[in-house]
Amino acid sequence: MTISLILPVYNPAEDWADMVLAKSKELKALYPDIDFETIVVNDGSINANYSNGKSRIRSASVKLIEYSPNKGKGEALRSGVKASSGNFIIYTDIDFPYTIDSVSGIIRALRDEKKNVVIGVKDQSYYDHVPPLRRFISKIFRFFVRLFLRIPTDDTQCGLKGFDQKGKAVFLRTTIDRYLFDLEFIFLASRDSSISIKTQVIKLRDDVQFRKMNFGIIRNEAWNFLKILIRSYTG
Repeated sequence: MTISLILPVYNPAEDWADMVLAKSKELKALYPDIDFETIVVNDGSINANYSNGKSRIRSASVKLIEYSPNKGKGEALRSGVKASSGNFIIYTDIDFPYTIDSVSGIIRALRDEKKNVVIGVKDQSYYDHVPPLRRFISKIFRFFVRLFLRIPTDDTQCGLKGFDQKGKAVFLRTTIDRYLFDLEFIFLASRDSSISIKTQVIKLRDDVQFRKMNFGIIRNEAWNFLKILIRSYTG
């Protein structure tokens, strides 16, 4: 059995390559019976950190997909998912912000419980680590999801999800290039009665650093939310 691990990257931190190699090694040690296919998708990075780490990734047999200019996380992940060959696919961020136990929970739900789509949902301690502005925006967004959409969770933007081949087909139907591709994916999966979905509680690493909020992206994602909302009422 093979699991494809898809990691989008855009202007990463200096130690990004070390993190990818260390966490990939950790997963292989935990699951010696599973082959892991690690796919890094460079979404138009222009900083030196990416360039400095790229050779290390290539020498470690990590599959690297590159394009320019930056297109957004949704497009990066679709590119990686299209190139994947695993029985199951898991995606997360390049800095592995969630614990290895959290990734293991996703694997167990896919492999042992035979779920088609597994959605990571953050535990209560997550907000202890989040800057106040990000916490406020996250909670407001989750309120609107609960209010307007009938989907399995309001925590749609957690950056750890997994799916099998049926879920892969749904994921590749997403069209949003930026951050609300997660919401679009869950929305599409929840409208397919043949797909089994599980929410899996996950935990943030204690040493995670958050990037500053980009208000231009927030404005654009409000439009994407409106498009998903219209689809929910028009079918």
